[in-house]
Amino acid sequence: MESRASTKPHQLATMAERELVIGILSIGDMGVGIGKLLISQGYKVATFAEDRSEHTRERAKSSGIELLSSIAALVSESACILSIVPPRDALTTAQRVADVTSSEASTRENPLYYLDLNAIAPSHASQIESLFAPTPNIIFIDGGIIGGPPRLKPDAPIGWTRPSIVVSGPTKLPYIDLAQTLNIDHITDTIGPASGLKMCFASTTKGFIAIAIQSLVTAEAMGVYPQLRGYLEKHNKEALAIADRGVVSMPPKAYRWVNEMQQIGRTMEEEGGFSSGLFDGVAEVYRVVAEDTALGLEQPGRRQRGLTVDDVVTVMREGMKATKQKLD
Repeated sequence: MESRASTKPHQLATMAERELVIGILSIGDMGVGIGKLLISQGYKVATFAEDRSEHTRERAKSSGIELLSSIAALVSESACILSIVPPRDALTTAQRVADVTSSEASTRENPLYYLDLNAIAPSHASQIESLFAPTPNIIFIDGGIIGGPPRLKPDAPIGWTRPSIVVSGPTKLPYIDLAQTLNIDHITDTIGPASGLKMCFASTTKGFIAIAIQSLVTAEAMGVYPQLRGYLEKHNKEALAIADRGVVSMPPKAYRWVNEMQQIGRTMEEEGGFSSGLFDGVAEVYRVVAEDTALGLEQPGRRQRGLTVDDVVTVMREGMKATKQKLD
């Protein structure tokens, strides 16, 4: 009898949570993946995408994500909003939500939980916390996503591979089943550490990919690209495998990573006491990819170039040569 009684509250909470609307801003590759995961577990997911491309809106709609007509409608209907935007848009997105939430403060019965899951420096997360401070019906939670978008995998827990979502702040997300579904780890009760952990992790992954890009493209320019790959295969096979995966998956995300690398530099300077210069240089690598080469046109699910490491190197060389000729 005691065992049954102890499980009943969780079962009721789980059923109630399924009636919640989870808002996602915005619907990129990660946002769609998380949306599909939540829908598969019975949640209702909505977004505002009127300012996005037709392709993005159609992808969201085909995934079962409801498209709402305004930010105000999304805020009004959502119990929780997950902000998953390019780092450069994190503060603007939070401001848009704060603006409409403050205007409906008197009519909202329950607080809105706002999880900023963007790749930003801890000081940037503190700015967003300050932005929401005058609006008591918004509960701000600092966060970061470590890993790739959720994918269907029958033999994985709940049938999906899931990234880790680290969060921090004085308030924990009260929806236990939602937190478990999203693979959330609340690491501390202050704002900033979750964003900082994400930055430190990303520095070792995306930082390495930028080094690999420079190394491979420079080797090609000197005519020793095949030899470099041969020696990496012989003496550092694991690093070559990581580089190959990262370089091929990178193009559609390069534009997002420019500011993310700048945010990492800011974190290393403000929190670690280092110069931001190293990651300003890494940001420049991704700026070149996004702005000076055809790889910057690539979109998730609509890839045409850079599907192999060799082609990434080729397109990089073509784009960089063309840019140099223009400057000359």
